[in-house]
Formats: sequence, C-alpha cells, structure tokens
Amino acid sequence: MSLKLINHSPDIKKLRDQGYEVEIIGNYLLVHSVPLLNASKKVVKGTLVTNVSIANNRVTKPNTHVIHFAGEFPCNIDGTIIAQIKHASNTVKLAEGITVNHSFSNKPVNGYPDYFEKVTQYIKIISAPAQHFDSSVTAQTYRAIKSEDMESVLTYSDTNSSKAEIDVINQKLSGLKIGIIGLGGTGSYILDFVAKTLVGEIHLFDGDKFLQHNAFRAPSAPSLEELNESTPKVEYYSRIYSKMHRHIVPHELYINKTNLGLLNDLDFVFVCIDRSEAKKGIFKKLESLKISFIDTGIGVKRVDDSLIGMVRTTASTQEKRSHVWEGRVSFDDVDDAAYSTNIQIAELNALNAVFAVMKWKKLYGFLNDLENEHNSTYSINVNHIENDDS
Repeated sequence: MSLKLINHSPDIKKLRDQGYEVEIIGNYLLVHSVPLLNASKKVVKGTLVTNVSIANNRVTKPNTHVIHFAGEFPCNIDGTIIAQIKHASNTVKLAEGITVNHSFSNKPVNGYPDYFEKVTQYIKIISAPAQHFDSSVTAQTYRAIKSEDMESVLTYSDTNSSKAEIDVINQKLSGLKIGIIGLGGTGSYILDFVAKTLVGEIHLFDGDKFLQHNAFRAPSAPSLEELNESTPKVEYYSRIYSKMHRHIVPHELYINKTNLGLLNDLDFVFVCIDRSEAKKGIFKKLESLKISFIDTGIGVKRVDDSLIGMVRTTASTQEKRSHVWEGRVSFDDVDDAAYSTNIQIAELNALNAVFAVMKWKKLYGFLNDLENEHNSTYSINVNHIENDDS
C-alpha cells in the first residue's frame, strides 16, 4: 500500500498525525510501541497489526473486528491475562517482516467505522493496566517510522491475499522472470493467472496476430473493432494485463534457433506451442541453461457427434528431464494422432493452463505437493487424471 493511499485515508493519516507509530508493510497497518502490562506486572511494549481493506483503490472500513498482536499477551493489574479480548495465541508469519503472536477480538455492536477507531479502541483496552502503574506511558510517541514506499509489480494492492493472510506464501513467487512461449488459448490463460502474482517480469513470445478465432479460446471479450485491428497477440495481451501487472514484456516473434538467446535470463518458462522442431530447440536450450519449464498439450478429436481427448502437463526440472525425450512429449507433427488435430476449446485451454500454473506453484512451494509428478494427463470422457513420472 502506497504512502499516497495512506494520505488519502483520513483515518490512517489521523493515527500518524496524532503521534502513533504507524508503519505500512504490504496491505498491513502496524502500530508500534503499544504499552502493556505483562504477567510479571512489568510495563513492556508490543505492536498491533491489522490488514487494510481496499476497494476501488481506496481504503474502506475494516472488514474484520479481529486484530493481531506481536508481543506478550496483555494482562490486568493483577497479572492475569485480559481474557475478554482473547481470540487465538500462536506465532504466525503474515508477511515478510510481520510475525505476530496473538490475535484479539473486541467487537462493537456495529463494527468499527474506520481504522482509527479500531486501533485506538484496542490500545485503550491493552494499555489501561500499564497506565495504572505508570500514567506517563503512551502509544503516542510521535516517533517517526521510515516508510519504504517500494513500487510493487502490481498496479494496485492484492487485497485478496492480505485478507486471506497468505502474503508470505505469495512472496515465494516474487521477483521471478517468467517466459510464456505461445499465446494461443493455453498460453493466454497462463498469462491471466501469472499476472495475478508477484513475479518480477512476464515475457511474452508469439509472432501471430490476435484474430477472430482467437477470441473464442482465450480470456477476455474483445470488441469487433479490436478484432479488426489485427493487433499482434503480444501487444494485445500486454495492453490488457499491464493494467494489473507493471512488467509485461512483449516479444513479437516466434522462438527459433536464431533467437534462443532471449531465454537466457529467465527463471521459468511455459511452452505452449505445437511446432515440434521449435520445441526441440527450446527444450535443449532451457536444459543447457538449467531452467525449469512446463510443456502443455491438448489433443481433441471428434467421435460421432461429441468430442473426446486429453489434456497433458509435462514439467522438466533439474531433478528430472529424461522423461521429456522418452515419449511424454511427442515431437512428431504428422503421426501423433492424439495431438495432430487442432480443435481448441476454451475450457480445455483454461484447464491446461490451470494444471500448468498449479504445477509451477507446486515447484516453488506455493502449493503443497505430495506426488511430485512430472507428467500428468486428464482424459475428458472418463474424467480421469493420471500422474506419471512421480
């Protein structure tokens, strides 16, 4: 959350202006140096932490009455804990730089109207016993906190993650340079998912134009006027997703043996193309660079008056690569019956992208992975997912 957003939030600005030690980390509001009485009847200090609810790039009223606390549990003047506010006690890392020990619950009848009221109410409850022994202690220290207004890769805050308190998990993807080779149906859906993460850069590689048939197997809903512009795919998607992610890098070209060097600085690559010769060169280059990648594939064919087929997701990492060359990925454009047809269905493209992105997130520890499979296939007509190369 930026300083600009704070300055346009009267309640948070009021906290700072009235001398509270306000700090912003991501989508969390921290108020430091809150005095309390511990179990030994000694005055110590802690930090209140609350997520900040944002809508339409504006701070709204708190979406929960619960608040977190870093420090010892506050006690009454007799040394017993203030049980009325007890909610949970366990050490949790909410985000990089934010570890809390407790959470408190004190719910007004109509909730808290703003963050000033929420924070100051908890301070009154927590600090009252400490002030009984020392009337001079206060959370209003007027001490300046250095604010690190680092520009996020996202153009607006990910309040979905902060609300769910998974910011620290999101950081596992932070800074990665991702490549997406091929922006057909599957590649474009992968972009849609990856653009919602904290990856550092997303490089798009495709030499095609965005045409009418593309609109029916990709995310978004282009107008007829946009289709008639015949815009390069990388430009079309860059224009859309740059509204959300700051570092979308378009490359209007097909990756081939003449430009494989463009992959040198990437950390991970999604390969979403059908051309076998190009795939071979890309795979060998990525392997030589020790870059992990995921290859995607859809094979759909018509049987009488319905469609059958499969969706394939193949990962290649430093730990396992041989399976890619041993039949999991076909390099025969003509004879591969399962993948030679070019029937594309939006939901299957999206499903292929879901499997690919989920596997990518598993590789980086964002999602838990017990199987560690490097190849999986989903069969449509029997609704079956098979893990291979575990």
